[in-house]
Amino acid sequence: MEKDELPRAMHDMGGVSKFMCDPVDTEPHALTDFDREVDAIRQLLGMRKVMSVDEMRRAIEAIPEDLYLRMSYYQRWMRSITDNMLVRGVFTEEELRAALEQVG
Repeated sequence: MEKDELPRAMHDMGGVSKFMCDPVDTEPHALTDFDREVDAIRQLLGMRKVMSVDEMRRAIEAIPEDLYLRMSYYQRWMRSITDNMLVRGVFTEEELRAALEQVG
């Protein structure tokens, strides 16, 4: 790495040899109910100006690499939304845990 060069962020996979051999799936695929629900939440938060696309991207890019690589596209979105809502104080970790216990 050159002196002024920044380290690669884990989401920047272009040119990374271990990913270069993996074919890119360009086929259209159906969205799951989870995917649609996460997108709807993101749209509502954006419309109400609770969370911007830039905030969402920043939180996605902050996901640790090992976790990032195991998550689906919309799981990353949900993680980002959750992290942003916790930071903004929309709900607390305790409230989130209680809600998750009710559904799971």
